[in-house]
Amino acid sequence: MTIQTAPPGVSALIPENAPFSIEQRAWLNGFFAGMLSLDAGPTPATTTDLGAAGLATPGDDGAAPWHDPAIEIDERMTLAEGRPLARRMMAAMAQQDCGQCGYNCEDYANAIHEQAEPRLNLCAPGGKATARMLKTLVEEMGGGVLDPDEKKAKDEAKPAVSGDARPGYSRETAASVRFVSRQRLNGEGSEKITNHIEIDLRDSGIEYEPGDSLGVFAKNDPRLVDAVLSAIGAPPDFPIGDKTLRDALIEDTALSPAPDALFELISYLAGGERKRKARALAKGQDPDGDAATLDVLAALEKFPGLRPDPEAFYEVLEPLQPRLYSISSSPRANPGHVSLTIDTVRYEIDGRARLGVASTFCGERIAPGAELRAYVQKAHGFALPQDDATPIVMVGPGTGVAPFRAFLQERHVTKAQGPAWLFYGHQRRATDFFYEAEFGVMQDAGTLGRLSLAWSRDGDKKVYVQDKMREQGAELFAWLERGAHFYICGDAKRMAKDVDTALTDIVAEHGKTSPEDAKAYVAALKKVGRYQADVY
Repeated sequence: MTIQTAPPGVSALIPENAPFSIEQRAWLNGFFAGMLSLDAGPTPATTTDLGAAGLATPGDDGAAPWHDPAIEIDERMTLAEGRPLARRMMAAMAQQDCGQCGYNCEDYANAIHEQAEPRLNLCAPGGKATARMLKTLVEEMGGGVLDPDEKKAKDEAKPAVSGDARPGYSRETAASVRFVSRQRLNGEGSEKITNHIEIDLRDSGIEYEPGDSLGVFAKNDPRLVDAVLSAIGAPPDFPIGDKTLRDALIEDTALSPAPDALFELISYLAGGERKRKARALAKGQDPDGDAATLDVLAALEKFPGLRPDPEAFYEVLEPLQPRLYSISSSPRANPGHVSLTIDTVRYEIDGRARLGVASTFCGERIAPGAELRAYVQKAHGFALPQDDATPIVMVGPGTGVAPFRAFLQERHVTKAQGPAWLFYGHQRRATDFFYEAEFGVMQDAGTLGRLSLAWSRDGDKKVYVQDKMREQGAELFAWLERGAHFYICGDAKRMAKDVDTALTDIVAEHGKTSPEDAKAYVAALKKVGRYQADVY
């Protein structure tokens, strides 16, 4: 389909043989008419649904132009200036609609604004920046942040976040599952450590579909907890409720990044210049240029010699949040089990190793056969087409391939008729080609019709998935014209944005249309659910 600007009086831009249903074609005619100011009847109703990719699209009423995970928080707050408080709270979220908080971004903001949700730190992707901005916005309501007694009362009074009260279907009702195994996917010499994780769901009652995610409640590294206890001179067996302080720190508290409340506590215990710095850090300032590197242990080491009351110390720490991972298996291919594909997060600051909590918990610390708490996060706008004859195009470099392994397993088992095309990339083919043998079997069976590979470290020039898309742009556009659904999974701020730009350029070039109309074409795919994203 070539998108062209029609002359006044033309009431339909989408031909009847275009790859859309009657309802989709009617919506698109109205959409483009509104965009191009043509005589095509009334423009479509405005909506706050910004598409499966979570990106603002032409034709929206402007209610949330910041709803784009690639936009930084400062810019989002600028876009939200002058809006009602609830809308500014929404702009403070990470805009991923990932569900880790138990809501989507808009509903989480509304729940805080309506004082039905007192917890301001649930947006895991937004981290401290989001929590700090929400605290500032809450203070505009006049009540400030709730004290612990008020928080407990509201927690007990408010309805459950999820409408599904079954065990294992929300973070509030996580179920017990059993860890089965881990297997490193990288070859010898890879710069990465990525594990294929198997978890047994058979006694949990949890069921899932391809496209869903699994929320995992991990535990902190005991070695880190012991270092924290040593830094404050606290006895490990100090009672915290029905647990010891050591167990509570391992199981219940976030130890990175250091929360503002910890710096407030430190400011009460320190004096002189140390008090001034602690107060500045509590307000989000960065007196020594190291604020971004301060986890709880680093904060204590920055202010050595303090001996806070153990219970007071525990109270100022944030709760440990679950981590959400895209499921990389189909329940029909692997009944009673779920697979995850997890990069191990490990880096060094000032000579000390920093570890991702859940990635090293699953990748190193939990023993096969041990139980852990988990829940399924049902997908919102990220699923296979209902008609299995529909072509699908999937773009998933690195661990972004996870949901597409699930998609392909599902299509393989159900003998779906539609063709599938996967764009996959990583650093080196010899060490980082995840699930190569499986994809080979699926190619031989015809489940995976096309496999386009991009390796960023194998040659003189770095090659990424978006480069492979451009190389094969004519064929990719032809797939879209035949009704293909387009999927992307991976990093929201860089890769997903680059892929979106590449797709728009491909539509412009091979659809022989203007950049503006190409953007509208891609936006329309999102609106009708043919462009879906799982970004993080």
